[in-house]
Formats: sequence, C-alpha cells, structure tokens
Amino acid sequence: MINSLGLNKEDSFLAIAKGECGIKHIESFDASAFPVRIAGEITDFDPTEVMNPKDVKKAGRFIQLALKATKEAMKDSGILDAHNKCPEELANRMGVSSGSGIGGLGNIEANSIFCFEKGPRKVNPFFITSALVNMIGGFTSIEFGIKGPNLSSVTACAAGTHAIIEAVKTILLGGADKMLVVGAESTICPVGIGGFASIKALSTRNDEPKKASRPFDKDRNGFVMGEGAGALVLEEY
Repeated sequence: MINSLGLNKEDSFLAIAKGECGIKHIESFDASAFPVRIAGEITDFDPTEVMNPKDVKKAGRFIQLALKATKEAMKDSGILDAHNKCPEELANRMGVSSGSGIGGLGNIEANSIFCFEKGPRKVNPFFITSALVNMIGGFTSIEFGIKGPNLSSVTACAAGTHAIIEAVKTILLGGADKMLVVGAESTICPVGIGGFASIKALSTRNDEPKKASRPFDKDRNGFVMGEGAGALVLEEY
C-alpha cells in the first residue's frame, strides 16, 4: 500500500501505531483561495521507482500509485518468477480486479484547461489512457504478464470494496485461480477539492489539520480528502 503515512505497508503500520497523522496543508497546488486547504497528500513518491521514466507521462498519478501497491502485493504473494512476472503456466488463470472512484481527475482538469487555452491539437496524446479507470488493470496486467479476467469498478468510495467482491466472485465461478486486487485514487487537485467543498462534504478545519478527520465525533464537519492505493492477491482456498 501507499498513502500519506507511508510508501509501503510496513511504514504505514508503524506510523499508525505511533499515532501519526498524514493530513496537512495542501502543497501540490495553491489552495489559499479555497475553503478547504488540507488533505492527505503523498509528498515523497517517485513514480520512476516503479515504472519506466518514458511511461510516466502515459499514466495518471492514480495509476502510478496503483503500480506501487501492486508491486508490493505481488512480491509478497510469492507468485513472481525470476523476471518479476506472473509465471506463464499461471498467467491465463490469474486476473486483475481494480477500483477507483474518479480516476485521472487531475489529468482531465489539466488537459481541459490546455485544450481551451492552446487548442485541441495541443492536447496530450496520452491523455485518455492516463485518465481511464480501467487503465489501472491495463498497466498492471502488462507489468506482470497477467492474461486472465480484467475487471474495473467505478463506484465512488465503494470501488475498492467492490473490486474485492468481483475478484472473489470471479474465483468462485471458476474464471480464475488467483486475482490481483487494487484500489487507487488521487483527486487532490483544484477541481477535486473545489467540487467536494462546494457540496460541503469536506472538513474546513484548516487550522487543525491533524484534528480535522473525526468521522464519529459529534462536532465533525466533513471528511478529509486523501490519495493512495492498496493491493492484495486473492486465491482459491
């Protein structure tokens, strides 16, 4: 997994055990004019550590985070061969089930602005593939040589849970013996923050970022947007 507390499951667990909080003031863009100026941002992630530098521009940030999480999950599963690929004898019997609420919202925002300011011919040719939610499954299946079922769930906050459910159903129905499941999201951008803030869904405790997320408190005033990815491997038992 990867989130604002850590770049892997060990660091994330240790941070939680120490009572640390990954919520702070937004750094990825100037949020000074926004009613919400806090989020759970990942600030020290280098996508070139998990993918070829030439491919970074082809993948939205949510896809990059998904690749980071899936590489950790696949390594922990013990499935990978000497070339860090799914063994050929298993490839057709292993699939991917992914989930994301919005996908490449930041890419959609940036390319929309670019299109209106510079014209349609200047839109990034990799824009579409960098924004589609199902490209999580596309990139991960290519990365590991997985050739089985490839499913995507786009159901807001429930997308990751639905991805697990669909993976379980695929195995139970005989469609695969193993499934790589991943949920990823990265929508901390002007449109993302502005949109959720406009419906009063986000906490406005900008002066107390570490105390802003309190879902079960009587004084709660909204959730705090974060970004990250989590992955696991399910298999027939």
